[in-house]
Amino acid sequence: MPKPLKWIPDELASLEREGLVRRRRLVTSLPAGRCVIDGRELINFASNDYLDLAHDPRVIAAAQRALAESGVGATASALISGRSKWHVALEEALARFERQPAAVLFPSGFAANMGTICTLAGKDDVIFSDRLNHASLIDGCRLTGAQVQIYRHDDLGGLKDELEKCCSGDSGTRRRLIVTDSVFSMDGDLAPLEELCDLADRFEAILIVDEAHATGVFGPGGRGVAELLGVEHRVAIRVGTLSKGVGALGGFVAGPQALIDWLWNRARPQIFSTALPPAVCAAAAEAVRIIETEPQRRQQLLDMSTQLRRRITDAEIETVPHAVGPIVPVIVHTPERAIQIARQLEDAGFLVAAIRPPTVPQGTSRLRISLSSGHEPADIDRLASALAVALKS
Repeated sequence: MPKPLKWIPDELASLEREGLVRRRRLVTSLPAGRCVIDGRELINFASNDYLDLAHDPRVIAAAQRALAESGVGATASALISGRSKWHVALEEALARFERQPAAVLFPSGFAANMGTICTLAGKDDVIFSDRLNHASLIDGCRLTGAQVQIYRHDDLGGLKDELEKCCSGDSGTRRRLIVTDSVFSMDGDLAPLEELCDLADRFEAILIVDEAHATGVFGPGGRGVAELLGVEHRVAIRVGTLSKGVGALGGFVAGPQALIDWLWNRARPQIFSTALPPAVCAAAAEAVRIIETEPQRRQQLLDMSTQLRRRITDAEIETVPHAVGPIVPVIVHTPERAIQIARQLEDAGFLVAAIRPPTVPQGTSRLRISLSSGHEPADIDRLASALAVALKS
């Protein structure tokens, strides 16, 4: 260990004592909500492949065709020479799906959030960020150099008061941004987008909504929570990801042509990253087509989510109030307890994520159960029974 890095083992030991060390595991992903770990097949309740599209034969075939024609990598940034016909087709598919004039791709959902926020705000601006926002939104806000204020989506009175202060007299701020997830990834509850739209309208703020865990899952057309709540036309900017419900990789923004042109010219994570592999773009475009034409996947997913929540409520297991959809948290409070129960569930044949600080606040460690339309109702019942047994131990 080089001398300047000799502090690292001590810090790792400290994390170990606190139950916060993360270890790498070899996982083989399978269709129908399954996986293999250490040679053993488990029912996978830790994946974000909500619509079971990552292994869909049609999606795989689309990737194979592009792979055979265009090779593995894009070889350059999209701005230079990496934007192939597969990228164009995916952008057009996303714009059509989102009912917007245009779309731009990013190498990941993290990059899409960070790049979009940093392109729209600077040191003379103020950003209001929900306290439970994803790390990509938090880091994007910090990197702008803007004044960042944290609000709670379960108490918007504080946000209203701060917006009023910004608009009274000479606040010295140029732009006001409100930044939120539409589905909070560790709690599974929805942002109050109608109320946030009202505040954005009243105080002339730019509302940015990350639909990462909602794309393909919520709304009649699968476009997310903004569609579900009927406020798509009122949200200034909606960011999406291709790595969850779509089952592929990457992030995107769909919107007015001027916005897309601005991001294309100014969003550094998009400009200075090698473009997505063409095969990934082809796979994502086919997955979007399936989302548009097979709403039964979405309905099956939501039906099973309701089934599991009902079982958890009946068993008086602690969860997050008002949460809906395929993210089902079970609060166990301490990191040690989360790890213990996750191991017991693995012994019973289920892979469930143990979520600990700093991902969630101290004292709120949990199991984060993620459902897929590939699961069967019997899988849900078996998990609920195993969870009840583990929590009693």
